Amino acid sequence: MSAISRRSGLLSRGAIALALAAASATVALPANAAKKEKEAAAPAASKIQMSKAFQPLAIAAQKSLDTAKVRPDVVAAQQAVKTATDAYNAAQGSAARKAAMTQREAALANLLTAFSAERTQIEALKGAATTPDDNFVAGQLLSGLGLAAQDMKIVRSGYEAMLVSGKYPAADTPKLQNAIGSICYDLKDFACAVTQLDAAVKAGYKGDTSEALLADSYIQQGQVQTGLDRLMSSIKARNAAGTSAPQEWYRRGLSAAYKAKMLDQASAFSNGMVEAYPTKENWAGAISILRLVAKYEVQERLDLMRLMQRTDSFSDSTDYFEFIQAADPRRLPQEVLTVMNAGLAAGKLQRSDISVSEALAQANERVKAETPTLPGLEKSAMVPTATGNSISATADALMSYGQSAKAEALYRMALQKGGVDVQRVNTRIGITLFDQGKYAEAKAMFDGVTGIRQPMARLWSVYAVQKMKPAA
Repeated sequence: MSAISRRSGLLSRGAIALALAAASATVALPANAAKKEKEAAAPAASKIQMSKAFQPLAIAAQKSLDTAKVRPDVVAAQQAVKTATDAYNAAQGSAARKAAMTQREAALANLLTAFSAERTQIEALKGAATTPDDNFVAGQLLSGLGLAAQDMKIVRSGYEAMLVSGKYPAADTPKLQNAIGSICYDLKDFACAVTQLDAAVKAGYKGDTSEALLADSYIQQGQVQTGLDRLMSSIKARNAAGTSAPQEWYRRGLSAAYKAKMLDQASAFSNGMVEAYPTKENWAGAISILRLVAKYEVQERLDLMRLMQRTDSFSDSTDYFEFIQAADPRRLPQEVLTVMNAGLAAGKLQRSDISVSEALAQANERVKAETPTLPGLEKSAMVPTATGNSISATADALMSYGQSAKAEALYRMALQKGGVDVQRVNTRIGITLFDQGKYAEAKAMFDGVTGIRQPMARLWSVYAVQKMKPAA
């Protein structure tokens, strides 16, 4: 990530990288966030009555701070921070960014040093404060200093003083708690972030990131299940209220579930993400993460990669090779050939690659030899002595050649014969129905799949529902 931002998320591309949602926090406070912090520092407070001894000290400190803000040395130091920040954002490569960040940190240190006298003066107010009103004003001046010096530790200290003073307007308190929690999150004090963000959310505060940061604060402390539960509850509440939860929330949950290898949670966030935001990128991420977390065997991987084919969400050559290996040009040559031709057309596979050229040759040879035998295979599957497994194998072949209706009939016959992997056959009946455009029937089949295949079937079911909707 090149630009300095307090928090951001991106579902990356690539076979494994695509599956990871990056929810990172860096050091700088963006302009819009700074505006929110300033609003928190200056509420529509009830009338403040400072103590007689404290008032002249506070007035003098405010005057000193206002004067310092326009002093040439301070203005120059602030410009140096801006220049260093711009340089960091423009830096390319980890080494360049690291060097630029070092320069930025030095510029921030110089800016704080420029406020040394004012900092000493304002921090002394905390000792002189004798009333809640005094403490409120001391906190307000401290947060103002922190914002001017771009030091969020000082801002946090000021906000906390304002909060504990009891003089902050009750209606605006959740906003202040959210501001403190957000700063704590950025400073990686996740216990503080949980306390403050939880209080803000429970009080009804609904910021763009509050609930997601609260969930991630639990996750960062190792309370992954709690964090994911809170995040999913927030998503459901937003959706129920008619306000779509941000895409980033699903990605945060998916990333955390992947890292913790929590299959059920990964499935839930995957499904929710592609239901709400059915982009090719999100389909690729959902399928890739499920592939990695579930650790499927070859037959499960094949049916999952078939979903990637139907959603047209292959990301790179790795995905194509995953499909080719699962299908195997010796077993399902026509299906392999179809996918390889799509990869070549998309520029993701190259004929010059020896693995590609060999698989193509093998698939073409097998298709040529196998196609004339399909009627005979179908006929053999119909004889009374045919076993469930042999009938299912014939159905696999017919489905791979696009003969979905015939394959469906044979799969159902295989179930009646018995001795087959029921969940595998049910999944493939669903796929054959899907390929015939019978999306409601396909969904019903997918919804009935249980066991290790259930998370995959749920994704198929989501896509069947989407295909039922009229084109926009």
